[in-house]
Amino acid sequence: MVHVMTQRSMKQLNLAEAKAKFSELVDAAARGDGTIIAKSGTPVAMLVPLDHVKHAPIKFGTLKGKIRIADDFDDPLPDDVLDAFEQGGGPLSLKPRK
Repeated sequence: MVHVMTQRSMKQLNLAEAKAKFSELVDAAARGDGTIIAKSGTPVAMLVPLDHVKHAPIKFGTLKGKIRIADDFDDPLPDDVLDAFEQGGGPLSLKPRK
């Protein structure tokens, strides 16, 4: 998750200056200071610090016994289904079926 700051609290640099000071800008972001980067005077990007929120650890096995994979999961698709993919005749296709 990115910590979004108001633009008023950030300094603005043009692209060339931001390139020259990139390492300093990254260090500033690590301290909590963001920077707006402009191209020809127009703001186009922000370099902002990341939130350091700790997420709950992944607990493996929580879905054990709740998910079933069919025995034929990896069997080849039937010819009519393959043809629909290859000819663009599936339900999301704009091409008419032949």
